Amino acid sequence: MRHGAAEPPRNLYRIGELSRLSGVSPRTIDYYTGLGLLSAAKRSDGNYRLYNDETLERIKRIEQLKAQKYSLEEIKETFAALSRVSPSEQVNRKIADLSTHLSQLEREVKELEPVLEQLKPGQAKRLFKTITPQTAAVIEALLLLLNKGNFM
Repeated sequence: MRHGAAEPPRNLYRIGELSRLSGVSPRTIDYYTGLGLLSAAKRSDGNYRLYNDETLERIKRIEQLKAQKYSLEEIKETFAALSRVSPSEQVNRKIADLSTHLSQLEREVKELEPVLEQLKPGQAKRLFKTITPQTAAVIEALLLLLNKGNFM
């Protein structure tokens, strides 16, 4: 360890190491980099791209969003919008997580619509009685958050 270092050393990975840690091929990492979804933290003396832990987390996030059927263009737009909203990475991550959860819920509700239409009226009424209080609480919490941030 270096003496007098102001901040702890950060992990830097060449593309092969990043590929092994993330489970994503080097070719995919190159592709994501070309699309602007990823960027190298710096270059080595031998001009190799070096990626940091934030890049590793970002790859995991991209793969999660892809698994939820987001296109790479949608993912890129989401990352770009979040980077414009707030400089705080923690806030960005929380907002991205919330957005992902809401989108996933929306997709699941759409998948449920045909099933719900086939329920008998009594079955549907019982189901909605159990869901409605939870849903109302979540909607109220989201509205409070949005109003607190003066988004509306």
